[in-house]
Amino acid sequence: MAKALRVDPRDGVATLLHDAQAGEVVTIGADALVLSGDIGRGHKVALAPIAAGELVLKFGFPIGIATQPIAPGGHVHSHNLKTGLDATLAYRFAPVGAASAPDASAATFDGYVRADGSVGTRNEIWILSTVGCVARTAARIAARAAALVGDSVDGVHAFTHPHGCSQLGPDLEGTRTIMASLACHPNAGGVLIVGLGCEENQIRALLATIPESRHAMIRTLTTQVSGDEIAEGCALVAELAALAKASRQTVGIDKLVLGVKCGGSDGLSGLTANPLVGRMSDRVTSAGGRVLMTEIPEVFGAEQMLMNRAASEPVFDRIVAVVNDFKRYFLDHGETVSENPSPGNVVGGITTLEEKSLGAVQKAGRAAVADVIDYGARVRSDGLTLLEAPGNDAVSSTALAAAGATAILFTTGRGTPLGFPVPTIKIASNADLATRKPGWIDFDASAVLDDGFSATEAALLSRIMQVASGAETAAERNGEREIAIWKRGVTL
Repeated sequence: MAKALRVDPRDGVATLLHDAQAGEVVTIGADALVLSGDIGRGHKVALAPIAAGELVLKFGFPIGIATQPIAPGGHVHSHNLKTGLDATLAYRFAPVGAASAPDASAATFDGYVRADGSVGTRNEIWILSTVGCVARTAARIAARAAALVGDSVDGVHAFTHPHGCSQLGPDLEGTRTIMASLACHPNAGGVLIVGLGCEENQIRALLATIPESRHAMIRTLTTQVSGDEIAEGCALVAELAALAKASRQTVGIDKLVLGVKCGGSDGLSGLTANPLVGRMSDRVTSAGGRVLMTEIPEVFGAEQMLMNRAASEPVFDRIVAVVNDFKRYFLDHGETVSENPSPGNVVGGITTLEEKSLGAVQKAGRAAVADVIDYGARVRSDGLTLLEAPGNDAVSSTALAAAGATAILFTTGRGTPLGFPVPTIKIASNADLATRKPGWIDFDASAVLDDGFSATEAALLSRIMQVASGAETAAERNGEREIAIWKRGVTL
C-alpha cells in the first residue's frame, strides 16, 4: 500500500512518497483513497473534488489554479493545474516576527581563525583569473603548484571564467565585484590574481576594490609581461603558502557562515531536504551565526512569507525592491515571471513556480530576515541575509561563496556533480537518488520520513560540523570546483 503526505490541514492535495498505480489504495495519515491513474513519487493526488478555476493549496498556500475539474484520487499536475503568477506586485508590510528555534550554541567545529575575526572551514590558496584568456594558464599554475606546496595548505585551486573583457559598465563591475569578494574569502589563506594585461578587468582596478588589510595575502601576475608565467605563478603560490600556514582552532557554530541552495528539486524537496536545511539555518542563526539565501526568482509566489519576516520596514522595502526588480528583468526580456520549474523539476512532480518556491523558501528556516545585499556583496549582518542572484546553480552558488559562505547546503531531488569554491554538502530529497549516486550525495534527507526530523536533524548537524572541521565532501573528493558569473550586459 502506497503512502502520501499532506503537509497542511488546508491542503487539497497530498504528495506520493512512492510510485503508485491506478486502482491502488493510498493512505494519507488515517485516511485512504483509490488512485484513478498511475502517479509517480513526488507527484500530487487530489484529496477532494477540485472545481475548474479553484485555487489548489499545498503547504497551506496556493500553488496554482485548476484548469479543469479534478476528482478525488486524480493526478494533479501540469495537465490540469496552471500558475497564478503575473508581473510585479504591490506588497504590504505585515510583520509576523520570527519563530523560536532550537539552541545550537554548544555545537563546535575546528576552523581557521583569521585576523579580522572571520573563520574559514578550509585554508587554501585560490588562483583567480581576471579574464577568460588566462583561464587555462591559471589552471596550469594551480596543478603544478599544488604538487610543489604539498600539504602545507589544504589545497591550491584555480577559479576561472570566460568574462573580464568585452564588458561594459555595470556588467564589468559585476565581474570585478565577484572576483574582489572571492579574494577576501576566509577559506583562502592566500590569493594569486592572474591577468593578461590588456583586458577591461585590470588588476589595478580590481585591487582597488579589495580592502588594503587583505593585500598582504594577495599576489598578482600579469602574463603578458612575464617571461615564464607558469614558473613565476608557482613561485608566487609557494610564497603565499608559506605565509598562509595555520592550524585549526575549536570555535562555536556562531562562527559559521552557511549558504543554502537547492538544485534539481523534485516533489519531495519541500517535504524532506528543504525543511531539514531550514532547521540547520535556524540552529546557526539562533546561535548568532550567519545564513545566506539567494535564488530570487525561486521565491516568486512565496515572497510574502519572507517579507513578513523582515526585521524592519527598510529591510521589507529592500526585499520588495529585489523581488520586483527581478520580475522586471524577466519582463524586459520578454519572459514571463513564471518561466520555471525546469523540465527535471516537472518530471519530479513540481508543477508551478509557486509550488517550487513554497518548498524552496523553507531552506531559510524561520528566522527574521536581517539584511538584503546586492549581487557580489559580502555578508555584513548576523542572522539571515537575502542575497540578490538568479536561480542558476553555478551562478547562485558562486554568489553565496563570494558573499562569505564558508559551507553550502545544497539540496537536490535529481542530483548534480557540481561543486563550488567552498565545501558543498549535497543533500538528497529521496532515498533513490542517495542510493544511486553515492559519489555525488553527502546526506540522505529522506530519513526524516522514517526517523523523524529530530534524529535526522542531529545527524545532519553532526555531518556539517565534520565538514567544517575538514572532512571532504563528495564534490571535493571528485575535484569538482567551479565558479560562474552572472553576465547581464552587452558583449563588445
